[in-house]
Amino acid sequence: MNIPQKTNSLQSYQTILYNRALHPELFTLKARRVLRHGPWELELWLMPGGHLLRFEHHAIVASELVTDQEDNLPELGVVTTFMCAGEHEVEHEFPKDRLTYMTAVQTETLSENLFASTYEEMAAHGREVGGLMHEWRTDAGTCLSLLDVQKYAKEAHVQAYHLLAPGGVVLRTQSIFELR
Repeated sequence: MNIPQKTNSLQSYQTILYNRALHPELFTLKARRVLRHGPWELELWLMPGGHLLRFEHHAIVASELVTDQEDNLPELGVVTTFMCAGEHEVEHEFPKDRLTYMTAVQTETLSENLFASTYEEMAAHGREVGGLMHEWRTDAGTCLSLLDVQKYAKEAHVQAYHLLAPGGVVLRTQSIFELR
């Protein structure tokens, strides 16, 4: 699939944390996976250049959305939101639910050669670990979105990589959902 070139601006990417589940019809889903591990469930959605993570444990639901979509995003249940450009670390406690959410976000713009080698490295890593991946072509080159998950008894760790050929943009997030 060849998508017309869009200049990806780091200024448009944001992370939104919700205290509820979201509906898939709001997004262009390209891959989906549900993981159950002990007492929790984690649903992963990939969109071109973005993702949604839904962590659930009994009545606890927390959803992380990383997107460059600016319109038609749900406002109900927003806990916090921040722009992805640069480097950020965010932690949020859901005290009554005994859940801690932590994320670190890093963005960078790479030269064409460095982007190409990073793309090859991340695509190989995704295949090696069985990550949830989506690749697509633009006029500027091939793009990749990848989710890599580590499961623990009371935690889910998710590394997300979004490599966007227009502009050589790389967006990385490392998120943890931790039950206390």
